[in-house]
This record gives sequence, C-alpha cells and structure tokens, in this order.
Amino acid sequence: MTQIHLPAGMEILGEIKPGFDSILTPDALALVAKLSRTFESRRQELLADRVTRAARLDAGERPDFLPETAHIRAGNWKIGPLPKALECRRVEITGPVERKMVINAFNSGADAYMTDFEDSNTPNWDNQITGQINLFEAVRRTIRLEQNGKTYQLNDKIATLIVRPRGWHLEEKHIRVDGKRISGGIVDFALFFFHNAKEQLARGQGPYFYLPKIESHLEARLWNDIFIMAQDELGIPQGTIKATVLIETIIAAFEMDEILYELREHSSGLNAGRWDYIFSCIKKFKNDKNFCLADRPKVTMTAPFMRAYALLLLKTCHHRNAPAMGGMAALIPIKNDPARNEIAMDGVRVDKARDATDGYDGGWVAHPGLVDLAMTEFTKVLGDKPNQIEKQRPDVHVVAADLLDFQPETPITEAGLRYNINVGIHYLGAWLAGNGCVPIHNLMEDAATAEISRSQVWQWIRSTKGVLDDGRKVTETMVKLMIPEELAKVKALVGNGATYDRAAQIFSDMSTASHFEEFLTLPLYEEI
Repeated sequence: MTQIHLPAGMEILGEIKPGFDSILTPDALALVAKLSRTFESRRQELLADRVTRAARLDAGERPDFLPETAHIRAGNWKIGPLPKALECRRVEITGPVERKMVINAFNSGADAYMTDFEDSNTPNWDNQITGQINLFEAVRRTIRLEQNGKTYQLNDKIATLIVRPRGWHLEEKHIRVDGKRISGGIVDFALFFFHNAKEQLARGQGPYFYLPKIESHLEARLWNDIFIMAQDELGIPQGTIKATVLIETIIAAFEMDEILYELREHSSGLNAGRWDYIFSCIKKFKNDKNFCLADRPKVTMTAPFMRAYALLLLKTCHHRNAPAMGGMAALIPIKNDPARNEIAMDGVRVDKARDATDGYDGGWVAHPGLVDLAMTEFTKVLGDKPNQIEKQRPDVHVVAADLLDFQPETPITEAGLRYNINVGIHYLGAWLAGNGCVPIHNLMEDAATAEISRSQVWQWIRSTKGVLDDGRKVTETMVKLMIPEELAKVKALVGNGATYDRAAQIFSDMSTASHFEEFLTLPLYEEI
C-alpha cells in the first residue's frame, strides 16, 4: 500500500490505492484538518439544533418565518455579482462522480454539470477518492476512458462544473482527526478546492458548489465561514467561490432570504430540490396522525404546497439578483417502447415549460437524452437572454399556510404501496453494491427519491389517513407481507445479488420501526 505523509493528529483508515496519493497530499490533508478542527464543534451544534427543532415539530409546532430576521427579509440587499460562467444555466445535468458519467455529462450539451458526492453517489472510500481523481483530470481536460472498444474523452465545448459535497449530517469514517470522524462535506469540499480552484481560475472558470440538505441560515453561515477560511488559506480573493443552495427541506423554505443573505458574497442562487423537499415534509410531520400524502407519483410540482414553495423560491431569488434553478425531471428515455417514451418526454416538456414560464432561469435533468428537450423549453421563453432574473414576480404572495397546505392526500393505492416497497428494495440493494444512481421503472432514482418511498410507508402505517382506496388501513403486517413479494420481483429483474436480501431487511426495519431514522444513508453507510 502506498505510504502518505499525514498531518499531526490525522489517521486514514481507507486503503491508499495507486493514484490516491495524488489527491491525499500533505497540503490538501492539512486544509482538511484545519477546516475540520475549526468548524467541527459548530457542525455538531447545528446538528443538535436540528434535533431540537424536530422535537418541537413532533410536539405539534408549525414552522413560520423567523421574527428575529424580519429586517433581512425587508432589506434591499442583493447577492454579489455572478461570474460569466454562471450567468447562463438553462439546463444542468446531474450525476455521480463515476468516470464515464463525468465525461458524458461534461459532453452532454448542458450549460452546467452538477457532479455529485452526495445523493446519487454511494460514499464508499473508492468512490470518494476516485471521484476526486476524475474531477482533477476533468478540470485539466486529461480525463479518458477506454471501455468496450470505445474511447471516451472531453469535447472542446463542455459544461460548467459545479460540485456537490455531502450534507452536514454525513461523516467520513475513513478519515479521523484527533481520534474522531470528520464531516464528509468538508472532506469533499476541501480536497476538490485545494487541487482545482487555481487551475479553474486560470481556465476562466472557478470553484462552484451546490450545498445540500441545509435546514437553516445558520447552516449556510457555517459554509460561508468555511469558504472565507479556505480562500484565505490558498490566497484566493474572497467571493471567488460561488455556491447554489438546494432548498430541499421545509424548514429552509422559511429562511430562503436569510440563506441568500448569509452567503451573499459567495451566492449563486437557490435550487428547488423537489424530491428531498417532499421527503422533508413527510419527515418533519411524521408524527402528525392527520398528515398524509397520496401515492408518490401523485405528489407533483402542481400540488398546493409544492407550487407555493416553487413560486416563493423564484420570487425570493430574483428579488436578490440571484438565479432561481428548477428541480430535477427524474424521467428518463424509454428506448424500447416509443409510446411510453413519448408520454415520459411530454412529462419533461410540461415540467420545464412550467418552470421557464414561471420565471426560472434553468432546471435539472438526470440523463443526457433530456438535455436538448429541456433546452428547447427554456429557449422558447428566454430567447437569446442568458437568464430572466429581471422577471420579479410581484404578483406572488406566499404565506406560511400556503407552504403547509399538504395535498393531495388521496389516493393511496395498493399499487402505490407496492411501488414504494419495490423501489426502496431495488435502490437500497444497488446502493449497498456501490451504485447510488439507479434507473428503476423508467425513473432515475437517487437517495432522495428512495427516501420518499420509505418515509411514506412508515407514515402511512401511523397516519389515521393512511388508508388504501379500497378501504384497507396500511399496517405493519400488510407491509411485511408485501416485502418478500416485491423482493422476488426485484430479483427477477436484477438477479440474486446478496445486497438485495439485505436491502429488503433494511427496508422492512426502517419502514416499520417505532423510531424514524433521520436519513436512510446513515445506517447504510455503516454497512459499506
């Protein structure tokens, strides 16, 4: 095993494979250690704040806009100027840091590529470090792949790179500082930033990030303080880093102005992270016996609470001169069924047309085959303009009750229940095998969509409204009887991988346990 020099007090428990030492250099690790030591206590305090707030919601409290930050919402401030590379983001493609995906995403024709160390990536040690190697080579345009007689390499024109590190709740168990695990997000950010920021600036780009799972403006402030220290350490001007925050928790929806304010020098807007947002709503009101959402496919961006959230995000961003980015179209091309493929593509068209007409500056796709389609819908509205930040939407008036108008509640069907179980088992099995981004039933599933599936099952069991359209109450017994049947269907598709048996057991435990696990990736991480 390759030997590397570690800063004092740091241990690396993962195997140092050939090439890993190009990323795990002494100076890069020193930055990881410094950021971790400086900010770990604050990260822990903020995670404790999440627990306290969740307990208040469990006790019946409802979120609202913060009275103590009313002056920020009323102020006339704007975010800092955008770099040229982030002015036009009509279509952003997302995907994990796997080598072939990285090359294909850069070459997809999208304006930007959000490469993901988080929800679409299983964060095993190999994936995290090889992902950093892939991005190191991609920034320098040396990345190549020979596979099945084909050569993959970057085109002359490629998408702008935006990196998503892990959220505050995820740790990196293979690196310890002073005997303790450290933040996975700090590891992802610091290694990428140290190795690539100056190279990106020399090439007319910059270090741009997406920040996931944020629940408060104080969590955004923590990232901002990390950015300030990191730029100082590398001698890079303040404000060089730009970060787009995913609004994917119901709590953050009440603090969008404040989140932009905390990051204003480093802000590049907000994104409507719809799938995690739905999961967050279920999770935050999980103990409310009267809370209930219908079958997952019925909960769309036109549902009242989702529509309110989308319009408030748009209005908030444009009021602050910030880009408003639409969320993910999880549909993917269906190559072997033209009729169903046309239905799926129509779904993407409608979704992107609605976002563009509302005033969004761009949106996400999960597959290269959707880039042109999404680009067409945004170009119809934007013409030759890079964005439509000037569209201010003074007509939008969203109050707390609108964000909490949780509909539709029905129908809940046996097919919908089985769909959640099937997707949950299939995704968890793939995740355990090292793949965090999986096409299932013609949708691109990641941890966010899987979270909806398992949290809905858990909540339907407990809600008084968790009743199938044929009158049967969803129960633990019903779910446990369906799990082996759905496992058999998954295995008929993917084969008898051992991870799927384990996935079925985990899904059963997590969807029926008395305690609701905060994130499914937390116990899963201990298994890899």
